[in-house]
Amino acid sequence: MPVKIRLQRHGKKGKPFYWIVAADSRSKRDGKFLDKLGIYNPNVNPAHIEVNVDGAVQWLQNGAQPTDTARAILSYKGVLLKHHLAGGVRKGALTEEQAEEKFNAWLEEKAKAVEKKRANLSDAKAKAKAEALAAEKAVNEKRAAEAVAEAAVEEAVTEEVAEETAAVEAAEAEATVEEVAAETEAATEETVTEEAPAEEAVAEETPAAPAAEAKEEEASKEEE
Repeated sequence: MPVKIRLQRHGKKGKPFYWIVAADSRSKRDGKFLDKLGIYNPNVNPAHIEVNVDGAVQWLQNGAQPTDTARAILSYKGVLLKHHLAGGVRKGALTEEQAEEKFNAWLEEKAKAVEKKRANLSDAKAKAKAEALAAEKAVNEKRAAEAVAEAAVEEAVTEEVAEETAAVEAAEAEATVEEVAAETEAATEETVTEEAPAEEAVAEETPAAPAAEAKEEEASKEEE
């Protein structure tokens, strides 16, 4: 029975995670499997991988063939290296102790590399967050400056309108004063013009009265 080491999909739409399984190559991808060897979660960075190294090595020694993706995961976790070292032990090129020592040294180097990657990712995330905050601060400062400039323009416009309004009101007041003065002067001239003929009439009538009295005196004398 040909056996494949492959991924079996689980999870929900848009966020899948996988089981690493040994299954009959004739079975469906997500169907029955012979052995669960680990899990693979690509939804985090770095991806979370757990593998039963000894179990995977045993299946490889029994002739199981990994798919390309499964092979990359097994190599990342050192399964292929341990399988290779086990072959060297069987051939007498290495002792069990030497093979174990080499594998442990590789695991230490791998752990350091993974930790370094995590640190770099953390630094990059912190840097991106700081840049985002700086950009947001710059935008807020720009908006504040624009608001201040807009307020200054509005204040200047308000002052200009107030000055123009005051000037117009002063001009209207001055025009009103001149108009009232002109009307007053015209009314005064009209009054003077009307009073002058009346005085002349009085002056003309005043001498006539003595003339009438003289005529009456002459008439009285003639009667006597």
